Amino acid sequence: MRLGINLGYWGAGMDADNLAVAQEADRLGYDVCWAAEAYGSDAATVLTWVAAHTERIDVAAGIFQIPARTPAMTAMTAATLDSLSGGRFRLGLGVSGPQVSEGWYGVKFDKPLARTREYVEIIRRAMSRERLTYEGQHWTLPLPGGPGKPIKLTVHPEREEIPLYIAAIGPKNLEQTGEIANGVLLVFFSPEHAEETTLRHLRAGREAAGSTMEGFDVCPTVPMAVGDDIDALADLFRPYTALYVGGMGSRKQNFYNQLAQRMGYEKEAAEIQEKYLAGDKEGAAAAIPRELIDSTTLIGPVERIADRMRAYADAGVTTLSLAPAGFSLEERLTSLRAGVEALERAGLAS
Repeated sequence: MRLGINLGYWGAGMDADNLAVAQEADRLGYDVCWAAEAYGSDAATVLTWVAAHTERIDVAAGIFQIPARTPAMTAMTAATLDSLSGGRFRLGLGVSGPQVSEGWYGVKFDKPLARTREYVEIIRRAMSRERLTYEGQHWTLPLPGGPGKPIKLTVHPEREEIPLYIAAIGPKNLEQTGEIANGVLLVFFSPEHAEETTLRHLRAGREAAGSTMEGFDVCPTVPMAVGDDIDALADLFRPYTALYVGGMGSRKQNFYNQLAQRMGYEKEAAEIQEKYLAGDKEGAAAAIPRELIDSTTLIGPVERIADRMRAYADAGVTTLSLAPAGFSLEERLTSLRAGVEALERAGLAS
C-alpha cells in the first residue's frame, strides 16, 4: 500500500506550511500529493507551485470540479501539468455539489453521472491528440451550424495516458467510476464497511468494462492525528465530520449523510444533520458516535495507526492519502513521519 498526502484547500494562512508539508512528503517517499478546490484556491495553480518545488512526488487534483471547466480546458490543463512536472500529474474529477455547482458556477446540477461520463470521454479523446469531435447529450463539439472546426491538442503530455480518478460516494457513481476511471477518490472510508458501501460497486463497474480490480487505485483520504489520548484525538475531528455529515449539501442531497446511513448510522446521521442545519454545530459534533470517527480516521499512537493501516490494506486500499491534523507545521510534519513509521511497522512499505 502506498502513502499519499492531501493538502486540502490552499490559503487560510497555511500556504507556506502546505508547501513545506509537500516537500517533506517528497523527501520521505510519499507517492502522491493531492490538492483540493471548492470556491477559494484553485487546484491547478497550487499543483503547479508544488510541482515546481518538489522532485519526485506525483501532484494530483483532488479534485478538479467538473462544473468549473469545460472538458477541453481540463484536458489542456492536465496535459500542461503533466508536461511541466515531468510526467508526475494525476487527474482527479468530481461533480462537486448542488450549492457550489449552481451557486458559484451557475451550472445546473442535473444528471451528474451522464455529465461525468461525457466529460471523461471528451478529455480522453482530446488528450489522445486526435481532432476533437463529440456528439453527446451535454456537449457537442464543434458546435453545429457555426464556424467551429475540429481541433487537436498541441501540448504533448509526458505520458500516453494520464491516470484519471473520480471522486465517488454513491453506489451508482462508484459503479460508473469502476467502469471508466483508473482510480477512485474516497472520503469517510471505513475498512469495516468497505465491501458493502464501496468495493462491490467498484467491482461491478470493473466487470462491466471487462476488467478486474487489478491495477485500479482505491485511494481514500483519511484524517490522522498521533498521540495517546484517543478520545481527545477523536474530538479533533468532530467539527470536520459534523460539517460533512450534517452541513455539506442540502437536506435532501447530502452524499456524506447518506454514506453514514449506509454504514449503519441512520438515526445518528439524521440527528447530526438536524442540529447542524438548525445552527447547532456544537450539538451536531457532540452527536457523532466515537465509533464513526474511529473507523474513518487514523488516531492514536503509531502502533495503533499501524494496525489500522493493515485494516485499510486488507479492505483493498492501494493508496492511503493522509490528512494530518495539527495547528502548527511541526505537528503536521511529525504526523507525516509517523505515517511512514506506521506503514513500515505494518509491514506494508514497498
